Amino acid sequence: MARGEGAEQYAAGLLSVKPVVNAEIKAKKTGQRNGLSVWNKLCYAIGGAPYQMTGSALGFFLQIYLLDVALLDPSHASVILFVGRAWDAVTDPTVGFLVSRSRWTGIGRMMPWILLSTPFAVVTYFLIWYVPPFEQGKVIWYLVFYCLFQSMQTCFHVPYSALTMFISKDQKERDSATAYRMMVEVLGSVLGTAIQGQIVGGATVDCPTEPDVLSLTNSSQINTTRISLEDTKQAYMFASGVICLIYVLCAAVLFLGVKEQKDNGRKTSAPLTFQRGLWLVMSHGPYVKLVISFLFTSLGFMLIEGNFALFITYTLGHRKDFQNILLVIMMSGTLTIPFWQWFLTRFGKKTAVYIGNSWALPFMILIVSIKSNLVISYLVSIAAGVSVAASFLLPWSMLPDVVDDFKLKNPDVHGYEAIFYSFYVFFLKFASGVSLGISTLSLKFAGYVTGACSQPESVSLTLKMLVCTVPLVLIVFGLLIFKTYPIDEETRKCNQKQLQAILDSDSDSESSALGSSV
Repeated sequence: MARGEGAEQYAAGLLSVKPVVNAEIKAKKTGQRNGLSVWNKLCYAIGGAPYQMTGSALGFFLQIYLLDVALLDPSHASVILFVGRAWDAVTDPTVGFLVSRSRWTGIGRMMPWILLSTPFAVVTYFLIWYVPPFEQGKVIWYLVFYCLFQSMQTCFHVPYSALTMFISKDQKERDSATAYRMMVEVLGSVLGTAIQGQIVGGATVDCPTEPDVLSLTNSSQINTTRISLEDTKQAYMFASGVICLIYVLCAAVLFLGVKEQKDNGRKTSAPLTFQRGLWLVMSHGPYVKLVISFLFTSLGFMLIEGNFALFITYTLGHRKDFQNILLVIMMSGTLTIPFWQWFLTRFGKKTAVYIGNSWALPFMILIVSIKSNLVISYLVSIAAGVSVAASFLLPWSMLPDVVDDFKLKNPDVHGYEAIFYSFYVFFLKFASGVSLGISTLSLKFAGYVTGACSQPESVSLTLKMLVCTVPLVLIVFGLLIFKTYPIDEETRKCNQKQLQAILDSDSDSESSALGSSV
C-alpha cells in the first residue's frame, strides 16, 4: 500500500514538474526581456566610479603635481606622462586577450580580474602621490608606480567594460545600464576632481603679489614656500587616501550587486588566438571608423583636460579658483547626462555625436579670445560640461552596437567582446599619452619655470594653443571621419531584431530540450 501511494505521488510529481520547468524557462525568457532591476544597474554603474575618480585626478592634477610639487623638470615630467600612458595602452589589448581566454568561475569570467586587481591598484595609486625623500631616482619612482598602477587599473577596467555584454542580452537594457554607468562615472569624475581639488586647493603654495611681500629676504621666501610646499604634499597624500578608500568600496558594491550572466550560446569555434582576434576586430569596418573618429575627438578633449589646470592658473590668473572651475565642469557634465540619454533615444546616436562634440567649440574660442574674467570662466565651464557629458556617454553607448553588428556577421566567433573594448581603450590611452607628453614638452620649449608663481608670455600663448586651437582642429577632423560610420538608427534596430530572434530561437530550443528530458 505504501509502495502504491509512493508510486502515485511520484507520478503526480512528474506531472507537476513539467509545467514548473516550462514556467521557469518562460520566466527566464521574460526576465531577460524585462531586464535588470534598478539596483543591479546602480551596482553595475558604481563599479565604473574608481576608473573615473582616479582618471580625473590624474588627468587634471598629475601634470601640475609633477611640475610644481614634485618639482620635476618639464622634460622629465613629459617622459613620465608619455611612457606611463603608452605602457597603459599596451597592457589593454594584452589584458583583453587574456580576459577573452579566461575560464568561467563560480563568480563569472570578468569578476576575478576585478577583485584581484583592486588591492594592488589602490597601493600603487597612493604611492604616485607620495614625494620620496630623495632627488636621485625620483623620476624612476614616479615612472614605476605610474606604470604599475596603470597595469592594475587595466586589469580592473577592461573586464568591467566587457561586463556590459554579460549583464543582459537585451540591447535596450545594456543601453540603460550604460546610461546609469555614465551617470555614476561622471559623478566619479566629479568626486575625483572635488576630493583632489578641494583638499589640495586649501594647501596650495602661497604666491606673493604685494610689493612689500616681494621685498622680503630670500631666506624668508624660501622658508615660507618650503612650509607651504610640505602642506601641499600632505594634502595630495590625504586626497589620494580618500580616493583609495572609495575605490575599494565601489569594487565591493560591484561584486555584491551584479551577477555575471554566462554565455550559453553554442560555441562551434576554437578559442581565438591573439593574431586572429586582432585581425577580426581591426578588419570590422564600423568598429575601425568609430574608433578613429572618437580617437580624434577624445584626443582634443584630453588636451583640454591635461592642460586646463595650468591654463586657469597661469593664463587666466585664477590660481585660487582653478579647483572650483574644474569642479563646475564636471558637475555640469553630471547633470546633463540624462539629457543626452534622452536626446540619443529621441534623435539618434549619430545626431547626438555631432551636436554633443561641436557644442564646446564656440566656448573654447571665447575663453581664449577675451580678457580674463572669473564670471565668464565659470559660465564657459558650465557650457563645456555639456560636451564633456556627451564625450563620456556616446562612445560607450555605441560600442555595443558595433559588437552586435560583428556578432551577426560572425556568428561562429566567440570570446571577442573584451578584445573590442580593450583595443578601443588602447587607442584612447595611447592618444592620451601622446597628448600629455607633447603638451608638457611644449611647455618646456616655451620656457616653463618649475614652481614659479608666474610664467613667461610664451607659456601663456602655448597653453592657449593647447586648450583651444589644437583641440578644435582635432574635434572637427574627428566629426568629419564620423560621417563615414555606417550604423545609423535603422541599421541598429534591424540588428537588434535579428539578435532578439536568435535569442528567442535558442530559448525555445532550450525549452523543448528540457521539456523532452522531463
